[in-house]
Amino acid sequence: MAVAERRIILEFADRADYSIDIDCYLKHGGYEVLKKALKTKPEDLNTEIMTSGVRGRGGAGFPMGMKMKFLDRKSGKPIYLICNADESEPGTFKDRQIIHKDPHQLIEGMLITAYAINAAKAFIYIRGEMQEGARILEKAIEEAREKGFLGDKICGSDYSCDFIVHRGAGAYICGEETGLIESLEGKRANPRIKPPFFPAVLGLYQCPTLVNNVETLCNVKHIIKMSGAEYAKIGRPNNTGTRIWSVSGHVKNPGYFEFECGALTYGELIYDVCGGIPNGKKLKAVIPGGSSAKVLRAGERYQGKHKDGAEFDWTLEDIPLDFDGPMAAGSMSGSGAVIVMDETVDMVEAMANINAFYAHESCGQCTPCREGALWLKKVTQRMVDGKAREEDAELLKSIADQMAGRTICAFGEAASWPVQSFIAKFKDEFIEKAKSQAKGEFAKAPLGGYPLI
Repeated sequence: MAVAERRIILEFADRADYSIDIDCYLKHGGYEVLKKALKTKPEDLNTEIMTSGVRGRGGAGFPMGMKMKFLDRKSGKPIYLICNADESEPGTFKDRQIIHKDPHQLIEGMLITAYAINAAKAFIYIRGEMQEGARILEKAIEEAREKGFLGDKICGSDYSCDFIVHRGAGAYICGEETGLIESLEGKRANPRIKPPFFPAVLGLYQCPTLVNNVETLCNVKHIIKMSGAEYAKIGRPNNTGTRIWSVSGHVKNPGYFEFECGALTYGELIYDVCGGIPNGKKLKAVIPGGSSAKVLRAGERYQGKHKDGAEFDWTLEDIPLDFDGPMAAGSMSGSGAVIVMDETVDMVEAMANINAFYAHESCGQCTPCREGALWLKKVTQRMVDGKAREEDAELLKSIADQMAGRTICAFGEAASWPVQSFIAKFKDEFIEKAKSQAKGEFAKAPLGGYPLI
């Protein structure tokens, strides 16, 4: 393999000589960066994070330093920090690796962030199904509290802060930050309208709130340890640092991998890192950022210009593994979940699988999403049940087009983008499905199920 992993966040994960208890963490230099940070002015820490250029690893890729800058620090209200550990995007399984294998790293990153924004209370909102992860975090928090790293006058300083682990109810919509905040307040997780409810101004309990995901907050420790300027040298401009990628689907060696942003391409990830496609099959498509990202088709060329004016001409395998590469190709890196599909995948059945998920997970607050997601599910359900029509491709696209951009939160896009891209890239398969069924060439999926991609 031409490019080796650069494990910064996952440095100690999977090591036989490393355990998750606090004594092992301290033995390997744990909480030393926190001690350094507590002797630094909070505004200087903010500057380091801004200088680093670190972008959110949860989906949108928004610069963390900018989020911190937007916080309303003059309101007189308390400021809160929330760690989004919901990790509900299908195909994503990186944050739980950190929680299960190095929880104190997350706690230290959160403490430094909380100190930088003057938050006396921080919350870890963890997905309801992640019972073991919640138990691990609660134990780690208690260990940190006993050692003086949480609670009153941390490490002998004047700063005090405490953490609360809050378990969600297993709803995808809680990955959206305002839906998460509503749930944390004990209400139904209906996302809020923005504006005015930008969390940086009106977040938890109508107070300024910073929300970032697990991987993003872990990066803070390393930024302060090496300086923002040094961190910014890792990766590429506008794509700094490392990133953890979750790879699933039709590869020989699925798993999670940490690389410098832009250090390799999707082709190198699939063939060199993951061993290629099993059973001699050919690559058909890749969903580059979790199921809500637009699908990319193998064999197509992706051409255009970068923001700096430089032209590119890529195949799917040439696309850089960073934030900007998939975006330039018309998709997004999202949560870093790479779903690989080989030539055997029936794209109509794959679409039906995705649509069933989003129809189930819609909070129902917005009519276009509530009705549209269910309609998309019903159409693709009918198609895989042997009643496809040639006009279904256009019908699906029409429904999706009327959903995107017409809902309070990004769920409308999450449900519609896959449909729009599947039709754009594989319309021929949707039409062929109808033609073959009209000829009686139809075999229902076993037990009425769909393939998990």
